[in-house]
Amino acid sequence: MTVTATARPTPTEHPGYTQTLPCAARSVVPARSLVRTALVAWGLEHLSDTGALVVTELVSNSVTHTRTYSIRVIITRPGETFVRIAVADNSRTIPTLRTLTGVHEETGRGLAIIDALTWRWGTDLLPGGKRVWGDLRCEAGE
Repeated sequence: MTVTATARPTPTEHPGYTQTLPCAARSVVPARSLVRTALVAWGLEHLSDTGALVVTELVSNSVTHTRTYSIRVIITRPGETFVRIAVADNSRTIPTLRTLTGVHEETGRGLAIIDALTWRWGTDLLPGGKRVWGDLRCEAGE
């Protein structure tokens, strides 16, 4: 596993954090750790639990719905007012928010959870796949 803090500054002059992980359920633990590390470094500890849950769902969706060897977890602070948590994989299938029909369904809640926890979320198509992201609001000037 590779862990690197990018050298490229963001508009807030905070470094971005990124890690390439196997596309496997066991990658949830290091992904959550990376999110918590970034948020603590930025003085945003109050977002740690929410950020960890968002990245858990993003990683789980890649593991469940793609046939890729690895994923890339990315945490950036593109502006003073929000943090972006993203997972990139090599699938070009755009995820869609499902409407659950039964309370006993065991899967299909990932994007609904991301939708409920984030300020906004989306998907960016990339030359080699896609990046699914969720933005968490934070107080300006922190």
